[in-house]
Amino acid sequence: MDLQNAVALVTGSNRGFGRALAAQLADRGAKVYAGARDPESVDLPGVIPVRLDVTDPGQIVAAVAAAPDVTLLINNAGVDTGADLLTGDLAEIRREMDVHYFGTLGVTRAFVPVIEGNGGGAILNVLSVLSWTHPPRFGAYGSAKAAGWALSNALRATLADRKITVTALHVGFMDTDMAAAVPAGQKTDPALVAALALDGVADGAPEVIADDFTRAVKSRLAA
Repeated sequence: MDLQNAVALVTGSNRGFGRALAAQLADRGAKVYAGARDPESVDLPGVIPVRLDVTDPGQIVAAVAAAPDVTLLINNAGVDTGADLLTGDLAEIRREMDVHYFGTLGVTRAFVPVIEGNGGGAILNVLSVLSWTHPPRFGAYGSAKAAGWALSNALRATLADRKITVTALHVGFMDTDMAAAVPAGQKTDPALVAALALDGVADGAPEVIADDFTRAVKSRLAA
């Protein structure tokens, strides 16, 4: 995909990794819609803020109307409630799935006809090493990301004949607010990960593995 001529919508792009993706897309020459629950929190010059809570069907419909020329959808919006699977608030666990799985699916269902109508394009789903490994502390988050991995694989096959590629990004901790408590030496620069992810989209890669830890985890899956 030619990112210089792409029209991208990035969900959850007011901070953290989403902001890094939106900034790099703009630097590469793409037109960028920056989706955020509070569009006034989007502070990147040159991007177009769009109000978008991925769990709100009405806001998804409105986003389609606001961004009818999209050719690249980046499903980045995320949440980590830290809810324990057995003792945590079930509503919080549902919120993880609502954002990471049903939110991604809802936005994708809405924008696939848009991308197809604009001649095809790409989807990038921001996943995690926790798609594959599931420590108890991240039980709710990992379960939702594992569902997102399955969703990405199914969509890739479904959309292949509609000129829409699907790239899944897997990465460990990044230096963002969500991982503020993680020691610095265990985190990757989100700008570095954004560059790798966008290069993967440009190449039509089915998968981008952004760090050595994630690569090692995947290599051990067969065992």
